[in-house]
Amino acid sequence: MNASDKEFLDFLDGWLAALPAKTAGEVFAQPHKTAILSVDLTNAFCKSGNLASPRVAAILPAAVALFQQGWQAGLRHIALLQDCHEPHALEYEAFAPHAVCGTEEAEAVDEIKALPFYDQMTVITKNSVSPSQNTKLDAWLEERPQLDTFIVIGDCTDICTYLLALHLRTKANAWQLPWRVIVPENCVATYDLPLETARQIGALPHAGNLLHKVFLYHMALNGIEVLRAIQ
Repeated sequence: MNASDKEFLDFLDGWLAALPAKTAGEVFAQPHKTAILSVDLTNAFCKSGNLASPRVAAILPAAVALFQQGWQAGLRHIALLQDCHEPHALEYEAFAPHAVCGTEEAEAVDEIKALPFYDQMTVITKNSVSPSQNTKLDAWLEERPQLDTFIVIGDCTDICTYLLALHLRTKANAWQLPWRVIVPENCVATYDLPLETARQIGALPHAGNLLHKVFLYHMALNGIEVLRAIQ
């Protein structure tokens, strides 16, 4: 590693540690214009199956608390974007089979289902890592033209969550929409696959801590508001 790379990694650690927090009162000040979009907080990524990760499951308490904060403030626009794959999905060429439609893996975790307003959330299924490709996301947005603040949570920081946040930010930029896209760091996570384990199973390694930081930073570079938490 050269000195410049080391300097940047040190800067990245400091940047993450210094992320600001905002109050729920501030973020949910206009609840009728605010939405929470959650990505893949399902059994497949939190509880059981080939891609379940304890790192992802660890954000569930903060995510559930955020749903509750928003609802108590009057927010009524919540979308759950969730993998629902065909049995022979092309994505399985890159990732182990997971979240087949109609299975328990493709369902939201019980912690979310237990919320008294769960039946008022909108489930939007997807067949790839992209929440916007061949999904009903854009139609859901078009049905709610008053929305201008979007809180993105879920997993993985560097894959589906990143693609959702970037879709919202670039859509806003392209159409000159005065949107605010917010990602609270305590409500997003990604998995870790150490080099040695990856070699043993013939997979590509995935440095969870590093990629979590890098992709949060890249969101910030693109104008997304990355917060430590919404309190």
